[in-house]
Amino acid sequence: MGKPRVLYIPVVSHTKKVFRDETFQCMLDRFDVKVNDTGANYTSEQLAEEIQGFHGLVTGWGTPRLTESVLENADKLGIVAHSAGSIKGLIGEVLDKYIIPRNICVFSANVAIAYNVAEAAIGMMIMSCRHLIDHALTIREKGLWRNPDLPGSGTYLTGSTVGIISASKVGRIVMKLLKPFKVKTLVYDPYLSDWEAGRLDVEKVELDDLFARSDFVSLHAPSIPETKNMVGEKQLKALRDGAVLVNTSRGSVLDHDALLAELRTGRIVAALDVTTPEPLPKDSPFRKLTNCILSPHVSGSGDYGYYLIGTTTLQALEDFFAGKPVEGAAELARFAKLA
Repeated sequence: MGKPRVLYIPVVSHTKKVFRDETFQCMLDRFDVKVNDTGANYTSEQLAEEIQGFHGLVTGWGTPRLTESVLENADKLGIVAHSAGSIKGLIGEVLDKYIIPRNICVFSANVAIAYNVAEAAIGMMIMSCRHLIDHALTIREKGLWRNPDLPGSGTYLTGSTVGIISASKVGRIVMKLLKPFKVKTLVYDPYLSDWEAGRLDVEKVELDDLFARSDFVSLHAPSIPETKNMVGEKQLKALRDGAVLVNTSRGSVLDHDALLAELRTGRIVAALDVTTPEPLPKDSPFRKLTNCILSPHVSGSGDYGYYLIGTTTLQALEDFFAGKPVEGAAELARFAKLA
């Protein structure tokens, strides 16, 4: 048998963002690759016309969802390698009728982006508890060297108690990055086993307990029906004075009305990279609060994670066609719980 045939449909801008030149060339060398040279994203109809005879399909940001017409024509397809994050919108329509019955491997490079998000979450914790933005603005805008209204010390990240909501890929990387800070890590995740919690060296707790005991809470839960507004008034009121709440997951997991009410008391600080809606309206009160730090959904950005997307996508193709387990293959049996 010759080289496996791979249909690569992302556009050039996506390729430049996630593949180093040498990684992309390696893929071209190792497989018989047809590259999208149209300058535009395929439609589902175009993909259905092209897919016949290909053993692998590489998708990415902006590529179309896989429809029944696509899968009807995908007579040799064994792997879909998604060089991006969530696969829900990509394969949801064809999961039960085609993907699972045909045992098609679906790879997601979301762990690559998780490194970028985890770094941002740690940075938000440190920035928030040390009031770094407030100090910088005092010097820049007020001409003062030190603002006497800002606390001179406090509970910072080192030696604190950190609550992680969801032992997701991002959540687990955050746990790992927290190790040097000598923190006590609490985790709420109903799907995390006691054995796995022990392996991760974290304490598995209930949601309300986590909020009552934590100096920092970092949200890493997926946006699914079960997590909608899972953090609300009860949990927010349980936070200690001076606690920091970080959300780099999805705005839907947090009750924004309850958060606004709690922030207005001045007791806590929130650092939000995601909101509902997104972006927030120009007249949103969140924009005016000095104890609310907003960023425009940028925690996933960063060269390290982006280029790791390309590396892991290539590795997934190599492992699949070599008959090896594919690290990053989606657990399709848990599809409804995936982010």
